[in-house]
Amino acid sequence: MSDRKRISIVGVGLIGGSLALQLNEKGLASRLIGVDSNRDHQKKALELGLVDEIMDLDEAIDNSDVVILAIPVDALVKIMPSVLDKISNQVLIDMGSTKSELMSIAGNHAKRGRYVATHPMWGTEYSGPQAAVHGAFENTAVIICNANESDEDALEWTKNMYKKIGMHLLEMDAVAHDLHAAYVSHISHITSFALANTVLEKEKEDNAIFELASAGFASTVRLAKSNPSMWVPIFMQNRENVLDVLNEHISQLKKFKSCLEKENYEYLQELIENANKIRRIIK
Repeated sequence: MSDRKRISIVGVGLIGGSLALQLNEKGLASRLIGVDSNRDHQKKALELGLVDEIMDLDEAIDNSDVVILAIPVDALVKIMPSVLDKISNQVLIDMGSTKSELMSIAGNHAKRGRYVATHPMWGTEYSGPQAAVHGAFENTAVIICNANESDEDALEWTKNMYKKIGMHLLEMDAVAHDLHAAYVSHISHITSFALANTVLEKEKEDNAIFELASAGFASTVRLAKSNPSMWVPIFMQNRENVLDVLNEHISQLKKFKSCLEKENYEYLQELIENANKIRRIIK
């Protein structure tokens, strides 16, 4: 398969819009078609030059070599069966944050081989086409799930696309992906949402939050600005794994609470020193 393709991006928000910028800049798209149910997003994507034209889903599939789904995971599971029904030899790629349910839906479909399941490990707390970022995916990881179930040519083109926009590739099965995503991504968002609610509940003065909030607080709570329409479906679909990591997180918080209640500052020191071991992994 040649590199340059007619590409449709379903969902031209933060992720889809940022990908569109990269596909154009790296010369991977001969034509970029946007699909979005939000008319404001359609208009903005055209104004910003993210896509060349807007079409409805059926028309976009008919006029594309590659179809990329960059929509919330609840919408993904709803449209996946019909998209698989409609494609012929197109490459179908999704960019969703959970994978097990999608694998179950696509598993026995006659067109399963045309589908490549991916999760680029990148995002910000912002949303919409105006949030699209140049160079967004460079030097970050993309996970390809159940790669052996995809056709060789579809997998090759997808891998090449991600490499050209600067990502490094990891492969794992969907079940492992959802477990690891819960620990390194999903819990971070829950913690941020909870911390923001804690501060908003206890600190009633907006100015005090704004003036006194340190850089550390700002970075920790940044994710609390993320779009709930994206994150509620993620938590729903990955419920069991998120509950597992949340129980562990609550257990760790209780240890810190107990140290302070019992004035056990020696153990508090140990807890923090143990946490410092993360330095060997994250610089």
